[in-house]
Amino acid sequence: MARRSQEAAAVAVLVVVAALAGVAAGGDIVHQDDEAPKIPGCSNDFMLVKVQTWVNNKESDEFVGVGARFGPIIEAKEKHANRTTLLLADPSDCCTSPREKVTGDVLVVERGNCTFTTKARVAEAAGASAIIIINHMQAWSAREADIEQEKLLKDGHEVLPNFEAGGSSGMIDINMASAVLFVVIASCFLITLYKLMSHWFVELLVVIFCIGGVEGLQTCLVALLSRWFKPAAESFVKVPFFGAVSYLTLAVCPFCIAFAVLWGVFRRLPYAWIGQDILGITLIITVIQIVRIPNLKVGSALLSCAFLYDIFWVFISKMWFHESVMIVVARGDKTDEDGVPMLLKIPRMFDPWGGYSIIGFGDILLPGLLIAFALRYDWAAKKTLQSGYFLWSMVAYGSGLLITYVALNLMDGHGQPALLYIVPFTIGTFLALGMKRGELRNLWTRGQPERICTHSHPLKDSSVPLSPSS
Repeated sequence: MARRSQEAAAVAVLVVVAALAGVAAGGDIVHQDDEAPKIPGCSNDFMLVKVQTWVNNKESDEFVGVGARFGPIIEAKEKHANRTTLLLADPSDCCTSPREKVTGDVLVVERGNCTFTTKARVAEAAGASAIIIINHMQAWSAREADIEQEKLLKDGHEVLPNFEAGGSSGMIDINMASAVLFVVIASCFLITLYKLMSHWFVELLVVIFCIGGVEGLQTCLVALLSRWFKPAAESFVKVPFFGAVSYLTLAVCPFCIAFAVLWGVFRRLPYAWIGQDILGITLIITVIQIVRIPNLKVGSALLSCAFLYDIFWVFISKMWFHESVMIVVARGDKTDEDGVPMLLKIPRMFDPWGGYSIIGFGDILLPGLLIAFALRYDWAAKKTLQSGYFLWSMVAYGSGLLITYVALNLMDGHGQPALLYIVPFTIGTFLALGMKRGELRNLWTRGQPERICTHSHPLKDSSVPLSPSS
């Protein structure tokens, strides 16, 4: 029989089950999740658990939760499931001992401000047979998820995640297949640009670039301004075709659109490169926020493919097309435009002939994905700036870029494939540091540091509590 289950259902956005010994639930689905990291003592597969409720012996609502990473395996046979009284915890977060007697009951607990381990221990000490934790918080970003995972892996000082408006949990992980496929897709796109390069085609590219620039500028401005205008960032209105949009986004969007349109109209003016670089940089930042390299293996494959791609289309393509396809497209030689918009431009300060030094988005974005991976790894491993990988990967990227411009001057201004110099520096630095520190295996395959699960410890009556995986 369930008691006061209707009140609990009101806040059940995500039901996470933390069962103590002797609790069973039927209708479970096990996810092998081979790609998810499994820590010694926390190696249970994720299991979807059906929590059926009854009110006055009549079957009522059914909820779905997630089984724990550690502890005994939850019984999957529905015929072995038991009916147990359901009780709302008081206090609701179960961070301190309940005020009511809960012997044998199942406690319904709010997410609250303490670790799941604390809740499980308090509930067990009070005599509860299980706890059901209701997570009513917003979706986490990758950083916030790392904080929450760290809370699950330690029993000491609790560090609460700092939820900020504008964070996005939508991430795209690159795999080996997409890393290799990059060469084919990028080559086809480059050939299309080369063959169709004309005034109208560049205008089309400008429109596409402006759309991407608006999205990038809006994302960066909202993330920045949400620190000072939090109420506007957390208040939403439903917009047709776009769904729920924050008021801060609605306020920022007109400025972003106007900025991109003004650049598109006046892009031939001497100082228009500033607007192009602003749109380009914010677009690159937004892509790096969304696209993610899961480990060094995939990152090395992606950059190695880009390395070969850059060399081929800058140097080897002359054998078939009698000119460097990459350089012709970048400079916009077949049009009256000063190059395509998908690059950053800086005027040559001391060149009597004027002109611009240019660098393609790919020369920043692709190594940037690997550097972002380094930052995530350092943060998860709690490394200092000097003992981590982020600082040294930035130094390696800067060194590769510096060598590129040295080679550019030595070659009398003939275009150079920047990734020819950047890729060996960045990957080489990662491999050397990882090997020296004994972390190359984790970097190469897992993409995250080793973690020791502190939850595996004997409890009274030989029972081990289950704690939810968030």
